[in-house]
Amino acid sequence: MLEVHDLTVRFGGITALDGVGFSVRRGEMVGLIGPNGAGKTTLFNCLTRRYDADSGTVTYEGRSLLGVAPHAIAALGIARTFQNLGLFPRMSVRDNVMVGAHHRGRAGFLTAGLRLPGVGGEERRLRAEADEVLTRLSLAEVAEHPAAGLPFGTLKRVELARALVGRPRLLLLDEPVNGLNSAEVEAFAGTLRAIRDDLDVTVVVVEHHMGFVMGTCDRVVCLDFGRKIAEGTPAVVQRDPGVIEAYLGTAV
Repeated sequence: MLEVHDLTVRFGGITALDGVGFSVRRGEMVGLIGPNGAGKTTLFNCLTRRYDADSGTVTYEGRSLLGVAPHAIAALGIARTFQNLGLFPRMSVRDNVMVGAHHRGRAGFLTAGLRLPGVGGEERRLRAEADEVLTRLSLAEVAEHPAAGLPFGTLKRVELARALVGRPRLLLLDEPVNGLNSAEVEAFAGTLRAIRDDLDVTVVVVEHHMGFVMGTCDRVVCLDFGRKIAEGTPAVVQRDPGVIEAYLGTAV
């Protein structure tokens, strides 16, 4: 589904990604790990066209992503979450989730503003789809509640719901369990596995919680200082001397 080849990104004299390459097969859950500053979020930002690459290629379902406009990424079937929650605090949970389906609406700015025929029906359809996702993620009870004031773990699920309502085929999750307690991490892992299996979604997840990554992902890619230093099954990667050195600062 996804092919990243020799991807390089520089910011002035800093090389954030240095010839990174890996692939993701349809239906996989791939973990992207590495110390802070390894280039993980930079990679996500390239995949979603927030950053331009200096060299290399990114192919999604046989199509190059590097020439796609940022606003067109969602329509290709790619959705993401962020390290820092990007929710609208004064909007209800339901409305926050509906934002994730904006690319699937057909009403333009003028049509929606004038409430021309068809706008109401489209809004009801998207609302029903949002409610379906909210129910799946056990958020129906807070659908009318503003995002502000809700527990952090709940807000993480709201952001996941916003990504899912766009019906992605590729889901990019940036530190989804950061800040969650052990029970919430375990519950999120179960939810994510169910989403992958039930909705046929391919997942790439950036995460520092090694228990979550090793217990949930099919394969793991490790970056360090912008370079890929290991790739393989969780069992193989967690024993890799280079990975241990990158995290602990000492070789085995």
